[in-house]
Amino acid sequence: MAPFLLLLFPLCAAASDQHVTVHPGDDATLRCEAADVSILVVEWTRPDLEPQYVLLYSDGRSDPTKQHPSFTGRVELEDRELKDGDVSLTLKNVTSRDSGTYECRVVAGGSRRRKRAIIKTDPIRVIYLEVRGAEKENYMGGNTESEHPVNGNFPRGHVGLAAGVVAVLLVAAAVFVAVWRYKRRMYQRSTQPAADEAGNN
Repeated sequence: MAPFLLLLFPLCAAASDQHVTVHPGDDATLRCEAADVSILVVEWTRPDLEPQYVLLYSDGRSDPTKQHPSFTGRVELEDRELKDGDVSLTLKNVTSRDSGTYECRVVAGGSRRRKRAIIKTDPIRVIYLEVRGAEKENYMGGNTESEHPVNGNFPRGHVGLAAGVVAVLLVAAAVFVAVWRYKRRMYQRSTQPAADEAGNN
């Protein structure tokens, strides 16, 4: 019993809070280290989501069965061999929806645990991830909110396009007026001799 308690002691250290700030589109690495022991299970969760799983690593592989859909294909352990107790998580191509609190838990060799059940112990690391900056695209595939015309700010490309259209319309209008005046003069010149001849008769 005593060796078992000693084995779990390093894993029950108080969780240390950490704040990580990244920009949209970047990859974020959430650091977490357990004791250098045989690790059976690694769980990364976000308590505000349902399901909570960000990543579940068990039996030497990831288990996506209960993973939240938003993390599918975007998360992996930095070291799959878990050398030196490194259970850090890499989250790829982050968006503003990834902002939140992430919790890291592990189960060491010799522990009893029901398979695919969230570990009922305090996390060994709690990390708040903040994704700061303008998104390149919104969820509907359009412009960012900061670039949307509703907010009064147009993207530079749209401003240039609008200016070009206005310039073309102005040139077309000027050409139309010039042609109209030219034709009017020609018509007046062609009708003037006939009017003069009628007046003489």
